[in-house]
Amino acid sequence: MEEPFFFFIFESMPPLPLFLSLFILVYLTAYFVLFRSWNPVARPEASSCAISILHGTPATVLAALALLSDPSPSPSLASPNSPAQSLVLDYSIAYFTTDLLHYLAFSPTDLLFILHHAATLFVFLTCRFGARHGARAVLSLLVLAEVTSACQNAWTLARLRRADSGVARKVLDVLSWPFYAFYSVVRGVAGPLFVVEMGRFYASGKAEGLIPAWMWVSWILVVVTAIFVSVLWIANLWVELYRERKGKLEHKVE
Repeated sequence: MEEPFFFFIFESMPPLPLFLSLFILVYLTAYFVLFRSWNPVARPEASSCAISILHGTPATVLAALALLSDPSPSPSLASPNSPAQSLVLDYSIAYFTTDLLHYLAFSPTDLLFILHHAATLFVFLTCRFGARHGARAVLSLLVLAEVTSACQNAWTLARLRRADSGVARKVLDVLSWPFYAFYSVVRGVAGPLFVVEMGRFYASGKAEGLIPAWMWVSWILVVVTAIFVSVLWIANLWVELYRERKGKLEHKVE
């Protein structure tokens, strides 16, 4: 499969500054225009959701296309980064940089998300500009991480507005358990299975001389930590949902 034609549009221009400008512009537009009437607490988070929407599903599709169009004769997790794969890495670097700035500006005490974004940027940057190999592994992880993004953003926006909107409460009520189930399968099953395969590949020495050992080990540590935190997060949400539904049933009985 050849690389899609729109990947070639960016060959004559530096994509990273362009993408970074795009995400910053969308964030500022969301903050000062789209969500200007929202309360001061929800407004920044909603603006963060806006750039997440711009990144999540497009990045998933673009990463999948870049993987399918890999020009390497025998693609592996240590293959050289193709131009299309590098472009998707640039797109994601721009998003996580913008969202990291958001957290530093509005939630400087939210160390979990700040560390998550910083660690994710480390993986993308070392893959893109350090090893220049391994994008097949990193983008596969990106697909698994962002395939739930659309559901998560809809859920987050509904959650932010549930106190002010009956529609938001209904959306949240309908969307919660399907989103939780989808997220649980992806982060709790598919993600760990891929990381195990990734670890086996790199530990076998097949990336020797292409990706330094310290680099791929750090990638796996970052991903394992992110999966562990994600599983804890979704587990807490399942418990919260169970308690809410149980409370509603008890109230009806009374």
